[in-house]
Amino acid sequence: MFPTLNVGGVVFPTTGLVILLGTWLSLVLVERTASRVGQNQQLMYGVAVTAVFAGFVGARLTFVAQFWSAFQENLLNIIWPLNTGYNVWGGVVVGLVAAFFYARVKRLHFWPALDALTSGLVFALMVASLADFMGGPGYGALTAVPWGMTQFGVRRHPVQLYELVVGGLALQAWWRASRRERYEVARPFWVATAVYSVGRLFVDAFRDNVPVVGDGYHLVQIVSLALLLVALFQIGQLVKPLPES
Repeated sequence: MFPTLNVGGVVFPTTGLVILLGTWLSLVLVERTASRVGQNQQLMYGVAVTAVFAGFVGARLTFVAQFWSAFQENLLNIIWPLNTGYNVWGGVVVGLVAAFFYARVKRLHFWPALDALTSGLVFALMVASLADFMGGPGYGALTAVPWGMTQFGVRRHPVQLYELVVGGLALQAWWRASRRERYEVARPFWVATAVYSVGRLFVDAFRDNVPVVGDGYHLVQIVSLALLLVALFQIGQLVKPLPES
């Protein structure tokens, strides 16, 4: 909707700016909030930075492997220009694997570390939604609601803004669950996952260009429902039984 930003005659792509600034803020958030769940701030920051750097490299290399014929004649194109050509899911997988092994080397406990990283993960999802809103390919279903946004000459649901609200609610849920007096290992992660999943389950119904399976079922909704059920089960497992009288 706002793909470029003109500053003094210089045009900047808003999507790239949002991702760069958002990535930095996600790292800062992880570092600043790690102590809420009793984790070392520097170690958590190291895990997050490793995931981001490895994810960036992995996304680029996965894209190169996917379209090798376009790069084999000029190998310099693999490293330049870097403003286009990434496989998001390849980057996610490589980033998660790198973060896992970094945490193993540092002998971090899995669930407490994941609790500490959850704030940054949720914020990163919000950054992705904002980047999509500013200049990405996603768009909502047609609507006549007064808060609709004009896109391609018609009014559509601003689904990316809905996703920002969902992310904000998930962050708030994480913040409450990570209070020191009520903190229980794995609860902040599962609570945030449950809130975000139920939000996306609802919001994705207003998206127009979504991957579908079967007879038109939204893939994101299916994944969100599965995550929600798992999260609710895990939260139920964490509930301590009342002592017998």
